[in-house]
Amino acid sequence: MSQHNQPGLWIGIDIGGTFTDFVVYSSRDKSLERLKILSTPSDPAEAVLQGLTKFTKQASRHIVHGSTVATNAILERKGVRTALITTKGFRDVLLIGRQDRPALYDLFPSLPPPLVPREWSFEVTERMDYEGNIVTPLQRSELGPILDTLTSHNIQSVAVSFLFSFVNPTHEQWVTNQLRDAGLFVTASSEILPEFREYERTSTTVVNAYVSPVLDKYLGRLEQEITPTEFHIMQSNGGRLSVGQARGHGVRSIVSGPAGGVVGARYVAKLAGFNRILTFDMGGTSTDVSFVHDQIHVTSQAEIGGCPIRVPVIDLHTVGSGGGSLAIVDAGGNLRVGPQSAGADPGPVCYGSGGLIPTVTDAHVILGRLPIDGFLGGQMALNREVVEHVFDEFSQKIALPSLSGLDNRQSLALGMIQIANAHMERALRVISMERGEDPRGTVLVSFGGAGGLHACELARALGIPHVLISPMAATLSALGMLAADVQLDYVHTVMLSNKTTFEMLESHTIGMVQQGEEDLRKEGVSPEQAGITRTVDIRYIGQSFDLTVALTPQFREDFDRVHQERYGYCQPEASIEIVNVRVRAIGRVTPPPIPKISLGTTDASSAKWEDRPVVLGHRIQQIPHYRGNRLQPGHEISGPAVLVLDDTTVFLEAKDQAQIDVYSNIIIDVGAVDG
Repeated sequence: MSQHNQPGLWIGIDIGGTFTDFVVYSSRDKSLERLKILSTPSDPAEAVLQGLTKFTKQASRHIVHGSTVATNAILERKGVRTALITTKGFRDVLLIGRQDRPALYDLFPSLPPPLVPREWSFEVTERMDYEGNIVTPLQRSELGPILDTLTSHNIQSVAVSFLFSFVNPTHEQWVTNQLRDAGLFVTASSEILPEFREYERTSTTVVNAYVSPVLDKYLGRLEQEITPTEFHIMQSNGGRLSVGQARGHGVRSIVSGPAGGVVGARYVAKLAGFNRILTFDMGGTSTDVSFVHDQIHVTSQAEIGGCPIRVPVIDLHTVGSGGGSLAIVDAGGNLRVGPQSAGADPGPVCYGSGGLIPTVTDAHVILGRLPIDGFLGGQMALNREVVEHVFDEFSQKIALPSLSGLDNRQSLALGMIQIANAHMERALRVISMERGEDPRGTVLVSFGGAGGLHACELARALGIPHVLISPMAATLSALGMLAADVQLDYVHTVMLSNKTTFEMLESHTIGMVQQGEEDLRKEGVSPEQAGITRTVDIRYIGQSFDLTVALTPQFREDFDRVHQERYGYCQPEASIEIVNVRVRAIGRVTPPPIPKISLGTTDASSAKWEDRPVVLGHRIQQIPHYRGNRLQPGHEISGPAVLVLDDTTVFLEAKDQAQIDVYSNIIIDVGAVDG
């Protein structure tokens, strides 16, 4: 699976809320190309197909795709008609849930409805105990009337989740086979998540049943029209998966785009010599942040659209702040920004596509930080006049503070940027400080089309000394997809005691290891590229939640150490409970190489474009603008300045110092706040 050894094109595709990004590596001429085109929300495949026509067709095309199709199906409640079949007495498991309160003091919380309405939740008489013994035999005759009801209601997909099926799946397997023989798409909890916690297991099974047929239809269309040599989907765990596997496992690609961004950020940061990073991915609709220290952190506790999913997901925190985030005035007359977004249609006002509400992108136009003639390498002109008109109208709806030297438009724009930054700063604190990590010892890796305009100010607020911005920042998620390994995850609940030995635990992984090795062969991974890792989930007796550590002879000591790091204490004398054993099968991939160029002169005057007025603090100042395509390794730039790359823009404030490294990354030393 090495891009170096096979001829052809390797294409990473990431669909975002505003743009669809492409990164193409040609093994023939060792070149990397990138492209951004406006997304097509009504039919995401259109943007993908449109973008692929821009590249020369070769006999061999290998595609890795991050899709928002599964995510949008949940968020917009546009999945297929799905039913749930469960153990008698448990049809309301999705409605009852965990009784969590999203807002502690909200006495009347508005919770999203479950993906399966109660009338499509069916019960079957059967029961296993916690050891997998049959307490009540399966009443097979009850399935016939349920099948008739499924047909009459035009149900397309069914989730099957029986009590304790993760210990003994016999009953669940029989029902699943009968439903599949009847021509239904079926997800069995014992196949997708053989793990304890009944609500989360059922929710994950239902999510998969709800979105997989939608994803299958989408991928089938692409596969037919593209006819690639290889076609992989990016998973939420940071690995890729073949389309054949992905079609039945839609839940595994819920946050595939942001996952690709973290993989790409880790790749470019490692090349630059950094291994402890905060990733900051600001796109058009939202901002995703993650913490990476050598390895990408993966969690199995995630939620999407109010639905818990327990499959492995990169530990991300997302806020609804992006370049397309809309300014609104709330009921109290206060200015808010996001989470509503202009998306790709109509997009920000400056795109000239009919948008009439100010966005964060428009605020940067007003402040002079986003040149209207430099967007997308000058291919897309921005309309400043219509932006000024919209800001004039909007500023009349809100009482703006009087800022000396600034007019109402600029005051409104500055306020919008400050509010958006506050949301994103909070997200960075959640993923670092609230995880027990000090952001001051990290490098902020900024990417996404809008990230470079906010990165330095956010780093300054958190005491982060350096910012890294790749020349491929605006398409880093698509690059990350080409750098992602094949990754297959397996889990099994064991509930073992303190006396369990390493050898006993290892024996519980044998079946999963064999399954992983077989599945890697199906993925076309050679033995030399294959690898297996084993982990265990452990907790102290009496705890509700667990921590994951590597399965080694020192697993107990490692658990105590990790517990100390995460929570500030540990109890080496206390008894533990081993909850789950996990196996990850990995097919290693060689990432596309990024050219390395020797450092040259520090004088960046050859890259200078011109001086332009930009709002700095509460005043307007003429500051230099630089053409990104003229910046060369070795160049040094002192802020304030604006660096205009082909598909992103970087804003340096007064004390920021930037240098271009050998990989053409912009490395910024973040200056202190003015006293």
